[in-house]
Amino acid sequence: MEKAMIRMRMSSHDAHYGGNLVDGAKMLQLFGDVATELLIRRDGDEGLFAGYESVEFLAPVYAGDYIEAVGEIIKEGNSSRKMTFEARKVIVPRTDISESSADFLEEPVVVCRAVGTCVTPKKSQRK
Repeated sequence: MEKAMIRMRMSSHDAHYGGNLVDGAKMLQLFGDVATELLIRRDGDEGLFAGYESVEFLAPVYAGDYIEAVGEIIKEGNSSRKMTFEARKVIVPRTDISESSADFLEEPVVVCRAVGTCVTPKKSQRK
């Protein structure tokens, strides 16, 4: 099945709560971008996100963290595409050392998992 990945750094603009905590909705935004890529690869169209079956927030995300979001199509219908998603923290800032220090995590920290379904209308499928 198709897989896709996006990696980005959470900025201070993403921090929504005290202590530079990033809103969990940001992970869902990343999953939406991954889903769009998967649908373009599979159907030649961006399709539409129909809904989430499950969402689990497993660890906090802070401004300065690098998040890798991955997704995979696990089941296909005529127009529906069921997908699984996982967001992992792969780099963390180390402001306790200096303002520009950071660590690459040997073992990424899973911060969010989700299962969702997207739809690409038959008339929009080009592949």
